[in-house]
Amino acid sequence: MHNVSHVRLFFLSGLSETMNYRVALFSLTLLCYCFIVLVNVALIVTIILDKNMHEPMYILLCTFCMNGLYGTTGFFPKILWDLLSPVHVISYSGCLVQTLVIYSFVCSDMSIFAVMAYDRYVAICRPLVYHSIMSKSRLLLLVCFSWLIPFCIIGTNIILTSRLKLCSPYIDRLFCVNWIIVKLACFPADTIVNSIVAYITIIIYVFHGFFIFCYVIKTCVNSLENRAKFMQTCVPHLTSLLIFLVTILFDIMHIRFGSTELPQALDNFIAIEYLVIPPIMNPLIYGFKLTKIRNRILGGFTFTIKVLR
Repeated sequence: MHNVSHVRLFFLSGLSETMNYRVALFSLTLLCYCFIVLVNVALIVTIILDKNMHEPMYILLCTFCMNGLYGTTGFFPKILWDLLSPVHVISYSGCLVQTLVIYSFVCSDMSIFAVMAYDRYVAICRPLVYHSIMSKSRLLLLVCFSWLIPFCIIGTNIILTSRLKLCSPYIDRLFCVNWIIVKLACFPADTIVNSIVAYITIIIYVFHGFFIFCYVIKTCVNSLENRAKFMQTCVPHLTSLLIFLVTILFDIMHIRFGSTELPQALDNFIAIEYLVIPPIMNPLIYGFKLTKIRNRILGGFTFTIKVLR
């Protein structure tokens, strides 16, 4: 038997119980997406235009926001289209691409968190050699690795999924999820490699961020001077990391180990929280906490008001 999927279209059933409210949901979703684009683009443009922010911490933050836009683009345009359409389908290849985009966004975020943690560790604990360690060439290398390695690892997961013969085209989610596709396989024995690679990926990209950041906290709060620097520059990173870890772990636990049937609205919220909450909260957290960004944005806002008057 040729191990080639006969499924050409997937039917997404995550919106089946909410179509009576689709106009309201469409408006709310569009507003949310526009807000995510606005705050992330505002931070990116602010950092690019202000030469005083062309430093590793702000460049990494800019990378962080770009990755947020990349990830949300894999979800919001499709869900907005589905809210206006009576039939919620996605092609087989489109489903795999959506899975690749969303999962690589998640893993890249964890990698960027790790690089940001390393940057703060060097800045606080080894300030005299900071600029030599975090040189432009090394920063560029770290940023490239933060994007390319997750993309390759998730690509490997997707390639393993694409080899499976599927026996059902129905996905009980708002969007494509790799583990849900794997569970549609006709022969469970064929999914063993998928499970092993998936768990290795989870261990790498959930726990490495957690442990690295905890190490930075432990190292950087040994003195009062370091503690003050930590409170100024690392608290936003820690807050963002905790938000992201909680939302990701909650979704992983629900997909892989959740046995009870939840109301569809709650199930949908669990599914999309890491695509909505972090991309909104991260720019707001950094924008309000980091003094340079806050002053620059408020200054630009004040200038715009004066011009309009």
